[in-house]
Amino acid sequence: MTVSLVETNPIDFVDFEPLHQLLSTSFAYMEGRIDPPSSLTRLSVSGLRQKSRTEDLFVVRNAGGPIACLFGAARPDAYYIGKLAVAAPQRGRGHARALVEAAATRAGALGLSALELQSRIELVENHAAFGAMGFVQTAATAHEGYDRPTSLTFRRAL
Repeated sequence: MTVSLVETNPIDFVDFEPLHQLLSTSFAYMEGRIDPPSSLTRLSVSGLRQKSRTEDLFVVRNAGGPIACLFGAARPDAYYIGKLAVAAPQRGRGHARALVEAAATRAGALGLSALELQSRIELVENHAAFGAMGFVQTAATAHEGYDRPTSLTFRRAL
């Protein structure tokens, strides 16, 4: 296992195009599999830059740019995490877990007692990965216009 060097809100971060590419490539397997489509399909490079101004950006970089990322934001009762992505050649090296642990540290520093995330109902392999990191399913919700659950909410106490 590789030890990840996770940076939180790096001041020198300007690699939004490579970050967008990382996310797009990492989420591509969902196309045609999840309904409705991921909100990432509507997130531009400039939107990603703006997201980093209003949320915490956790990133793992190598000399070639970002290889893993996660966004996080404080909510009243939990620290919400999303847009977790790891470049395919870098998977299995502990980067996702390191990102989640960095988010847990941030949440604790903000006085929050839980992490929360949502995962599309179809992505059972992601549910298993989150379970292995200590998350438990707490809810099922539907996107607007759907009469069936489309997302599952997971929480992990800190």
